[in-house]
Amino acid sequence: MVARYALSDAELDRLFRALADATRRDIVARVLGGEPASVSALASRYEMSFAAVQKHVAVLEEAGLVTKQPQGREKMVRGNPRQLARARALLVQLESLWTSRFSQLDAILAEPRPNKE
Repeated sequence: MVARYALSDAELDRLFRALADATRRDIVARVLGGEPASVSALASRYEMSFAAVQKHVAVLEEAGLVTKQPQGREKMVRGNPRQLARARALLVQLESLWTSRFSQLDAILAEPRPNKE
């Protein structure tokens, strides 16, 4: 059985690379859970440089998890719940695949064995 995904391999790599970092997961949670935030406002929450936070946001943007839109002199970061939903759908699909495989294995192991006498 070969699994088919709604995302290409390159998209999956970008998505899970982006989510592999705790700071990036926190940024996504902040902008999905509330109002859009400027990069400056996000940077003030972390003990790292503004440039480092900008790089994290760029990785998230490349993965489609956030968008940046100019608002005056600042760039506002907004979460993209549709991309997160796509990631969730993939994980549900993978869970279903493995649950099915384990069920098949359980059935095989539950079959009576012939006596060897």
